[in-house]
Amino acid sequence: MPTDQNPDPATTSHPHNGGVPRIQFEDVVKKFGSTTVLEGLNFSVDRGERVTLIGPSGSGKTTILRLLMTLEELTDGYVWVDGDPLTHDRRDGKRVELKPKQVSAVRKRIGMVFQQFNLFPNMTVLQNIIEAPVHVLGQSTEQARTKALELLDRVGLGDRGDAHPMQLSGGQQQRVAIARALAMDPEILLLDEVTSALDPELVGEVLGVLQDLAATTDITMLIVTHEMQFAQDVSDRVMMFDSGHIIEEGLPAKIFSDPDNERTRQFLQAVR
Repeated sequence: MPTDQNPDPATTSHPHNGGVPRIQFEDVVKKFGSTTVLEGLNFSVDRGERVTLIGPSGSGKTTILRLLMTLEELTDGYVWVDGDPLTHDRRDGKRVELKPKQVSAVRKRIGMVFQQFNLFPNMTVLQNIIEAPVHVLGQSTEQARTKALELLDRVGLGDRGDAHPMQLSGGQQQRVAIARALAMDPEILLLDEVTSALDPELVGEVLGVLQDLAATTDITMLIVTHEMQFAQDVSDRVMMFDSGHIIEEGLPAKIFSDPDNERTRQFLQAVR
């Protein structure tokens, strides 16, 4: 799947979902002031595919996730979700910004788990999980509560629904954050260094939940992590970033054992 070409998202052939990629970045540019973080970035992710972005800090990986969540604005280019424009459409050859309601409709398909857990400290675990399904998706409190309890069981915290975040360990808080993201029934799950704020002994419990999720669902995942073994275990494809560009991509077995690019080799030696 070449990254230097620029196909129309409506016509690109992707075998997993009838022709249209789940995610497509087309000529994406992101600048912070005079600093260009992403320049002319093109890549796509298929339905149900798990793609991990690796590379040094500052290479643009987290910016990609934040653009998908519309937490950052595109400087130029397009992002498509199932062929639908996320923030900007192309009309008569011109780049047109979409209305907030249109953006929100597409963004509902995307969930994100952050480095910091971002739980509301004044709410119980259950309240944290049902807040968005009730107020964003319009679910009844009872419907959202039933789903939340199922998700808490899934992440191994079925007995902690009435606890407040500060009563939980970091690993437990991150598992609540995963359950909260799943409560929105996302088609796409973005994972941004979800173990980097955890004590080393708590990392395994969070990665175990995510590995189970990858094995038992068809959620498309875009993952930023420095946990190379986790990336190797769950990824269908790995993309190596440096200075806002994809310098190498391929199957995990190939990237981690025999990368072609010298910069990839240097990076992997440094993080192992």
